[in-house]
Amino acid sequence: MNTVIHKAATRGVANHGWLNSHHTFSFANYHNPDRMNFGVLRVLNDDIVQAGMGFGTHPHQNMEIISIPLEGDLEHKDSMGNVAVIKEGDVQVLSAGTGITHSEYNKNKDKEVKFLQIWVFPKEKDLTPRYDQISIREISEENKFYQVLSPNKDDQGVWINQDAWFHIGKFEKGNSDEYKIKKEGNGVYAFILEGDVEIDGEKLSKRDGMGIWDTNSITVKATENARVLLMEVPMSV
Repeated sequence: MNTVIHKAATRGVANHGWLNSHHTFSFANYHNPDRMNFGVLRVLNDDIVQAGMGFGTHPHQNMEIISIPLEGDLEHKDSMGNVAVIKEGDVQVLSAGTGITHSEYNKNKDKEVKFLQIWVFPKEKDLTPRYDQISIREISEENKFYQVLSPNKDDQGVWINQDAWFHIGKFEKGNSDEYKIKKEGNGVYAFILEGDVEIDGEKLSKRDGMGIWDTNSITVKATENARVLLMEVPMSV
């Protein structure tokens, strides 16, 4: 087993007033050659957008972009004609393929929106762009990991153009669950959304990240009430 630890306080920070963003990996003006990616996981941004503010229309190409709202309502518009609002309990995927433009705004004028913006390198390039959004409220389970993303459109959750699987787990203190790697050669990046956990002996707290590879499974134990996002991805870019 190999591991890498990214403590919350060591992330890159960009505070633009309307946007306060923490970057686990190099992004925009934050460049750290030791933190370019974890396998095909290229971006993990922890964003807070102020009331009524947002990202103006901008382009993407050949990237799988996953948004997971943690609090508030985020309005999305894109060049495919999609107009949608995502909120806590939803997962959104934008498969940029040959190219797409979109915007994202905090729909509310009186409170912040907090969400994770995640970019994954695609398995194949120049595919037709695609948008999808689901609610995961009905599939959530207590004290175990449940799947919210996979490579297969017929599986639970959204799907992307990559051999990747995302799971979320909400655990009460003292509970644990074993996660088994789906595809040989993949690694898994654990991001602690809330609380404190222990992963194979390593203690982690809110917004800490841990990458693990060259293993068949990991065990996550909540040492306090916790919520954890697991992102299994290929390690070869």
